[in-house]
Amino acid sequence: MTRSAVPVRTPTGDRWSGWLIGAIFAGCATALMLGVYARVHHPTGAALDLAGFSSAAYAKAWVATFAAVLALVQVGSGARPHRTEAPAWTAPVHRWSGRVALIVTVPVAVHCMYALGFQWDGVRVLLHSVLGCLFYGAFVAKMLVLTRRGMPSWSIPVLGGLLFTALAGLWLTSALWLFTTKGLHL
Repeated sequence: MTRSAVPVRTPTGDRWSGWLIGAIFAGCATALMLGVYARVHHPTGAALDLAGFSSAAYAKAWVATFAAVLALVQVGSGARPHRTEAPAWTAPVHRWSGRVALIVTVPVAVHCMYALGFQWDGVRVLLHSVLGCLFYGAFVAKMLVLTRRGMPSWSIPVLGGLLFTALAGLWLTSALWLFTTKGLHL
């Protein structure tokens, strides 16, 4: 009786795939946890109150607009550090605009989760709720991939693009909607 040959696994050269899949899984888990929490948490209706704004909605809209402008800076400066002709200031501008953009979104997200929760009363509101969760999930995945050497060159731009797209969608479904339906004021 002959023994059949046992297949030998050979390395495929993608040592990064496990880490990348893990980072994407962590991002998905983050998005899911935020969505579940926002849905099961009983909305308090408490308003974000920033001095100088006429309402919590306008405070959130203007802060989100500031984050969206910083996201545009992120897109403009994102590819520059990888080019040889890029000025030295592009990498710090990219890092700091991203940090500030994330920081200013946190009070808006906290208000949305605690005061309003995850809602699906209409297409715009459902899309906004999903994009809010997706934004922070994409952030987690990007930061985990960013800290790991040897990741494929496409991973950071793809995750950064997802992050930008989620923030742009959030702005479109909230701030732009408010500005076009209620007016452009503080």
